[in-house]
Amino acid sequence: MNTTASPAYACPTGMNLDQWMRSRVATRATRSYDWNALKFQADHDPKYRRAQMRYVGTGATGVAEDANTVQAEHFTFSTMILPAGAEGPLHLHTDAEEVFFVLRGRVKLIAELNGETWEMEAGDRDLISWPVGVYRGVVNIGDEEALMCVIVGTPKPTNPTYPPSHPLSKVKR
Repeated sequence: MNTTASPAYACPTGMNLDQWMRSRVATRATRSYDWNALKFQADHDPKYRRAQMRYVGTGATGVAEDANTVQAEHFTFSTMILPAGAEGPLHLHTDAEEVFFVLRGRVKLIAELNGETWEMEAGDRDLISWPVGVYRGVVNIGDEEALMCVIVGTPKPTNPTYPPSHPLSKVKR
């Protein structure tokens, strides 16, 4: 068996395998929840208060950079805490698919497209893959905080937009 790597696969310039692999690890012990990533929403209405913990890239919250994450090459990955009753408002991504994976809790998923609305309850280990161009939102309908994984299918997502009639569409970041 030939274990020699193909020339197409090589460590980045100036790095050996150990350095490269360590640059791609993000441990829970080195993370903290960022309650300010979406603070502009919570300042408008406390029901939008939630926190992001970034692992790969910065996600789509508008955080410009985070040196404590694995560099995003193809997608972003974070976890999101939604306190009981909190919600992620309807928003739209025009550049990437977004995935919500509920680790813990009960949430209501909401989609809107061309005046039509769709809702579904999701719980532990349920997943939704939101298509590009569909407004999506989430509400914690449980009595305890919900914890979700969030994946955005591009390394540097554009900031999401809100429905024109939504109060957050007029809020400055």
